[in-house]
Amino acid sequence: MDGGSITDILNKVKNHREEEEKLKWEGTFAEYLDMLKERPEVAQTAHSRVYNMIKNSGLIEKDGKKMYSFFGDDIFGLEEAIERLVEEYFHPAAKRLDVRKRILLLMGPVSGGKSTIVTMLKRGLEQFSRTDEGAVYAIKGCPMHEDPLHLIPPHLREDFFDEYGVRIEGSLSPLNSMRLEQEYGGRIEDVEVERIFLSEDRRVGIGTFTPSDPKSQDIADLTGSIDFSTIAEYGSESDPRAYRFDGELNKANRGMMEFQEMLKCDEKFLWHLLSLTQEGNFKAGRFALISADELIVAHTNETEYRSFISNKKNEALHSRIIVMPIPYNLRVSEEERIYEKMIGESDMAHVHIAPHALRVAAIFSILTRLEDSKKQGMDNVKKMRLYDGEDIEEFNQIDMDELRNEFPDEGMNGIDPRYVINRISSTIISKDVPAINALDVLRSLKDGLEQHPSISEEDKENYMNYISVARKEYDEIAKKEVQKAFVYSYEESAKTLMDNYLDNVEAYCNKNKLKDPLTGEELNPDEKLMRSIEEQIGISENAKKSFREEILIRISAYARKGKRFDYNSHERLREAIQSKLFADLKDVVKITTTSKTPDESQLKKVNEVIARLIDEYGYNSISANELLRYVGSLLNR
Repeated sequence: MDGGSITDILNKVKNHREEEEKLKWEGTFAEYLDMLKERPEVAQTAHSRVYNMIKNSGLIEKDGKKMYSFFGDDIFGLEEAIERLVEEYFHPAAKRLDVRKRILLLMGPVSGGKSTIVTMLKRGLEQFSRTDEGAVYAIKGCPMHEDPLHLIPPHLREDFFDEYGVRIEGSLSPLNSMRLEQEYGGRIEDVEVERIFLSEDRRVGIGTFTPSDPKSQDIADLTGSIDFSTIAEYGSESDPRAYRFDGELNKANRGMMEFQEMLKCDEKFLWHLLSLTQEGNFKAGRFALISADELIVAHTNETEYRSFISNKKNEALHSRIIVMPIPYNLRVSEEERIYEKMIGESDMAHVHIAPHALRVAAIFSILTRLEDSKKQGMDNVKKMRLYDGEDIEEFNQIDMDELRNEFPDEGMNGIDPRYVINRISSTIISKDVPAINALDVLRSLKDGLEQHPSISEEDKENYMNYISVARKEYDEIAKKEVQKAFVYSYEESAKTLMDNYLDNVEAYCNKNKLKDPLTGEELNPDEKLMRSIEEQIGISENAKKSFREEILIRISAYARKGKRFDYNSHERLREAIQSKLFADLKDVVKITTTSKTPDESQLKKVNEVIARLIDEYGYNSISANELLRYVGSLLNR
């Protein structure tokens, strides 16, 4: 790193420090109340703060689905699960409905996005607490960053609500009650208040609890503990100054606490959570109950959850949990984005991954996650396409809603993204070339299944079948790719063929004859030529007339606007022309990709095609040559 960029980094750190200084605020409780009059949102609850953070980042409505920009760059293909999470949990909880008295439990398969969602909420809160809308204020010097409004005595809270429109919940903690008397002589208006910034690293308003060995883990990790070295000084275990309020529940007050592996936890830990979520307080040391305002979010997989609810002992706890299923993504294009992101964050970012290699892996993954539909004529490949927003001839988006309702839990099983990325990594390492293609990826996925310990024989067989399906999908993609690149090199031939077809269509529709340009004799429209093109896109004998008339209408519509109807004016016709040309060119492709000594002009064409694949389609010279060789071998079969 050169001197300039080091200075840049240090300047940024300095600017950040100065920004933090500007945001700081300290004042008396009386001054805090003046601020509250202006901006009641500073007194919002933890749940409300999370909801507003998500809402403020923006909302996009697409195809009737809500997409929250807050999750946009990191969570792919889970719009429905996220919408349910926001609308059925955060929104009502922010409105102080009963939902906020529940532990939020995200349930789903491994590497399906549960931890990512929790991490995003934590990082989001850290940022949000640095904005005006998300500012958090606390009693200065309080280890639990207590809400200053707890200073208002219970008998005055109704009056306070009438004047400020803010509800106060929770009572002043033992430590702050003592400080109020000793340091401030009971004058609540003089108590010092400060703005705090949530931070997991500094243990301010964001906590994470991970259960360890149930025999040795102490409840103090959750609720704090007595500091025995100070008992001599303060004279009693029930003096709040002799207590360390440093458990995760203490430190996560005003924000959120992530409870990892919650269902593996000892019961005594879970009962503390119950009282906290249900009553807004928990028991610590020899004190009255301690109030806390925090969102508790846990995550687990389906197997653990099923065994947890089957145990009668857990019934009370079960009724206090809101379970939000977080399934795998079921859309191929979004799965591709997941892989791109994971590769971008790894040390593999320099490797050339040929176009469609990740798509093929995504096709395989999604197929393993789909349930077999009982709908007539529906197979998993069609279902996969529908889910990805493609139109399938005999089905539409209404069918898609039916498919989703058929298996509400779809996406809870199948191959996880991490497995795919691990296989792609091993391909990169084993191939020893800085370029990998779709076939390399499929081969590696297949080899991985052989060694995968936790897949049943039946699943393994299905998965092998899905690899073959993904391979067939790739064969089609590869042929089309080469077809487009080849046809482009034969641009002139394509235009000539197009004009020829249009002349014939015009004569056919207007019941005219065509003139032979050489002999001048009159000829009937060339039915064989027209059909050879139309058959490429599946236009039947019965449908040919209406297709030709549609083309003619399009031509005259262009003419009226003074525009020329050309090669790109009608997508299906262009596709038909390309396919027809490619069918005629197949021999050239075969000869040039397999022959030891292709002739000069053919070689020139192939080099043009390779250049096009590199310049316009995202291949490099290795992957473009591999693609051509592969398509050549497909055509030779």
